[in-house]
Amino acid sequence: MLKPIGPRDARLYNEVMITELGHFALILAFLVACVQAVVPLIGAHKRWPGWMAVAEPAATAQFLLTAFSFGALTHAFVTSDFSLRLVVLNSHSLKPMLYKVSGVWGNHEGSMLLWVLILTLFGAMAAWFGGNLPPSLRARVLAVQSAISVAFFAFILFTSNPFLRLAVPPFDGEDLNPLLQDPGLAFHPPFLYLGYVGLSMAFSFAVAALIEGRVDAAWARWVRPWTLAAWVFLTIGIGLGSWWAYYELGWGGFWFWDPVENASFMPWLIAAALLHSAIVVEKREALKSWTILLAIMAFGFSLIGTFIVRSGVITSVHAFANDPERGVFILMILAVFMGGALILYAARASVMEAKGVFGLVSRESALVLNNILLAVSAFVVFIGTIWPLVAEIAFDRKLSVGAPFFNMAFTPFMVLLGLVLPVGAMMPWKRGSIARTAKPLIPVFVLALALAGLAWAMQSGRSLLGPVGLFLGSWLVFGAAVDLWSRTGRAGAGRLRRMTRLPRADWGKAVAHGGLGITMLGIASMMAWEAEDIRVVQLGESYEVSGYTLVLDQVAQVEGPNYFATRGTVSLSKDGRPIAKLFPEKRNYPVARMPTTEAAIDGRFLRDIYVVIGDPQADGGWAVRTYFKPLANWIWGGAILMALGGALSLSDRRYRVAAGARKAKVAGVPAE
Repeated sequence: MLKPIGPRDARLYNEVMITELGHFALILAFLVACVQAVVPLIGAHKRWPGWMAVAEPAATAQFLLTAFSFGALTHAFVTSDFSLRLVVLNSHSLKPMLYKVSGVWGNHEGSMLLWVLILTLFGAMAAWFGGNLPPSLRARVLAVQSAISVAFFAFILFTSNPFLRLAVPPFDGEDLNPLLQDPGLAFHPPFLYLGYVGLSMAFSFAVAALIEGRVDAAWARWVRPWTLAAWVFLTIGIGLGSWWAYYELGWGGFWFWDPVENASFMPWLIAAALLHSAIVVEKREALKSWTILLAIMAFGFSLIGTFIVRSGVITSVHAFANDPERGVFILMILAVFMGGALILYAARASVMEAKGVFGLVSRESALVLNNILLAVSAFVVFIGTIWPLVAEIAFDRKLSVGAPFFNMAFTPFMVLLGLVLPVGAMMPWKRGSIARTAKPLIPVFVLALALAGLAWAMQSGRSLLGPVGLFLGSWLVFGAAVDLWSRTGRAGAGRLRRMTRLPRADWGKAVAHGGLGITMLGIASMMAWEAEDIRVVQLGESYEVSGYTLVLDQVAQVEGPNYFATRGTVSLSKDGRPIAKLFPEKRNYPVARMPTTEAAIDGRFLRDIYVVIGDPQADGGWAVRTYFKPLANWIWGGAILMALGGALSLSDRRYRVAAGARKAKVAGVPAE
């Protein structure tokens, strides 16, 4: 007689079935991707409409199957299905729900599944919203995008399968890395991957255009929204990662020039260059070959970043994996796609002949200079990141390239970019005059110079970093405002009204450029004028930092949902006036057997007071580290403004593309 199935057995059976269906859906998505990568290409070559039409439903099916697979893995984490090896290694039944969900992508296998989910999402969106593309180009774009999917599906299924099971499931899991149990890190990877993978669309458009032999203004209009969306997501992702490093790691810095940080920064720089280069193709039918090359290299740097993070060849606290087999597989993907695209680029050089002619002093030339500075900056970061590996392989030497090299080699290019950006943004197309363009910017230049001089006088002869940063930041912010104001036409009572009617692309450009200036100002101020205090403090003892008084009131042991912590209570005041209570913590996660530092920050508009509590001392005191950080929040405020500016421009571009590239017009004002 068969034993009836109880509720617990039924639940376990359902969990197993959902997980197995997720695995099957992933395999099926791989097969669909193989079909989509081949059939539409043949159809476009033979001009067979039926074969080309396969691309659109295949792209949708590929996304839906991958989404189901990702949902099945998420369900396993949420329900703590410890029969799944990945859940055991990266979750725990006592972990808060937010981190159970973020644990899905807080590891190598799950993050790769998220990567492929986003890859198929972009392909499906190109199918859904690409109705205005020529059928043959759309088929080729979707086929190239699917070829990338094939490579990464194979990578997951053959080297990084997230659905591997354990014969004997344990009672509980080993928990997620405590450093990743934070809201900033919960949302950082998805935004970063949206940026990384979004650049695959620019790559697919570039390769499809080379195959088709068509690189023109219409192509630039199609590729710009995808690139802009990827750049916006990358900006948000990098900003979230920097913010997390600032408040979570306890060392008080926002950027360490870590290889993984550089891995996201290089594509961001190249994507910014690609955006500006595509403008020239769209407006003037020039810089075609350079724009195609940037589209290829932008995604290439994304793949290089994937290799750095997941191969283990370069040590980083952020690395996901340390497996040479996976590194070799990613290297093969990089070689196939970059090598194939560059060979095709060389073979199709004739289709990228420039038609527009422009003078040495023109907006085109300014954008070329912008491109050179951004590309060289990315190359400098690449050399500094990869050089330790080259030195070890070629010269058998262990080298470390740190912040001093990057600050010295990278900063001059950013300073030069900041200097030329306001003038270049206002330069007319085809030919112009520096004197005429710079005339309305003279008051802004004088004001920025005066602010820098004031800062130099007030800081009593310290380094030039602070005054230079203040000058560049002010120059960029005020220059962006003058650029926007100049687009309202001649002087008159209606200028403010006309400003509100400017195209969103104009507003987006001004906001993004201003955001860059604010970020530069925040970085320079923090690096030049911060103050650090490290001491042993007794309970009840007060001490001074940059005019602020801090008192260590008490230290207590507290318990969190899955950790124990030593929590300090610090009173912050100035001139006898209480300001805030700060609660720095030193946490210990017993399951993961790993401590973390939780800084306490009193953040204000013009400064942060940053407190970290350390270990108890033999005399009964506690080690306390305190920082005064001027304009710290301006770094991430500027990043938010850059992303907002990109989003404003993106909304305008989508409107124009959807409407057949209609030009938004303002009386007497040319659209950007």
